[in-house]
Amino acid sequence: MIDKSLFLEKKVAFHTLGCKLNFSETSTIARALMEEGFTKVKYDEFADVYVINTCSVTEIADKKCRQAIKKAIKQNANAFVVVTGCFAQLKPKDISEIPGVDLVLGSNEKFKMADYFGDLQKKASGEIHAGKITTNKEFFPSYSMGDRTRTFLKVQDGCDYYCSYCTIPLARGKSRNADVKTTVELARKAAREGAKEIILTGVNIGDFGKSTNEKFLTLIQGLDEIEEIERFRISSIEPNLLTDEIIEFVAKAEKFMPHFHIPLQSGSNKVLALMKRKYNRELFAQRVEKIKTLLPHAFIGVDMIVGVRGETKAHFDDALKFINELEISQLHVFTYSERPNTKALTIDHVVPVEERKLRSQILHQLSDKKTHYFYKQFEGHTAKVLFEGSENGGMMNGFTENYLKVKIPYNESLKNQIKEVKLCSFIAEEMVFNSELID
Repeated sequence: MIDKSLFLEKKVAFHTLGCKLNFSETSTIARALMEEGFTKVKYDEFADVYVINTCSVTEIADKKCRQAIKKAIKQNANAFVVVTGCFAQLKPKDISEIPGVDLVLGSNEKFKMADYFGDLQKKASGEIHAGKITTNKEFFPSYSMGDRTRTFLKVQDGCDYYCSYCTIPLARGKSRNADVKTTVELARKAAREGAKEIILTGVNIGDFGKSTNEKFLTLIQGLDEIEEIERFRISSIEPNLLTDEIIEFVAKAEKFMPHFHIPLQSGSNKVLALMKRKYNRELFAQRVEKIKTLLPHAFIGVDMIVGVRGETKAHFDDALKFINELEISQLHVFTYSERPNTKALTIDHVVPVEERKLRSQILHQLSDKKTHYFYKQFEGHTAKVLFEGSENGGMMNGFTENYLKVKIPYNESLKNQIKEVKLCSFIAEEMVFNSELID
């Protein structure tokens, strides 16, 4: 039996790598540990326990994880260091062998973290608790609160798609979710704690309802009826799951913002086939056209991966032409890196690393061009902005309904408030509007 009185007045710090889903889960873990008696401090402060919630989408993510572990150990060599998340699920033994690591928890075990703490004494090597996530059907609802103004609400976990380049199904398991009623109530709970805007997150959120025989459309219809929440946003949703009905609902919904994030990954149908994606570029173009027809002012962010195995120069040039013609607002560009145990490793054609970097630069330049064009359309317009709380050089930032970033002189009373502003001048170097409040 664990003596949890040991946790009283102990300090715990968190470092999160990766996606919005990870941030929602870290926040939930933090609340649970605080209920056990811990005091939360910043990661760059002295702490008794350091928790690192990892990502493993790319090789760079792995390196960042190792850097975070080393930073914790440097700050307090006697601290109890816990590593969890996707990297921990995929490579627990590797992490356990890093000097200073005491506990390695898998993707499900992290939600019962305190049960594995023992007496919080340093160990000779990392102790591993990581079950077989691929057969697990348990879902742990989560939401972020306090770390940021906007709240990330986890509505789904896992993925059944097994794209050729991706390890996420191996780290997160099969698609699963709580039912609509439970999820709506969790959003209401976040509202009672002060949330004004909620971003729906998950691994494959359009797949919501697969484990409860419900639909994502039913979920967003239920969420839109919550009076206490002023804004909802849908995070990344697969184009084959972003139905016309969902787009039509968002277009007329009271709470859901004109903001979509849709992974394309490649603008070449041949490369999409190599990736084992479940759509072609023609369907993607139809989705963009549908959004822009109903919501001309909508922000559309698009995920891209460059340099995957099998992507020839001709494939990339073909994809570039297609993307250039799309009426989108921003590209999120990822440079491919080989991941263990993925089907992409069987593809013979390997893109040199320098060529991958070059293609990434080309897409980043195209992204800047498209974002600049999107912003300039709204110069001089008015918009409603939810302001963030942090101060940066005497200024504070916020976002409009269609996700335009604005800045204004810092005023603490504006934190987590929605105010109408005039979008005065666009600063291209920062991709932000100078703005002023409208009385």
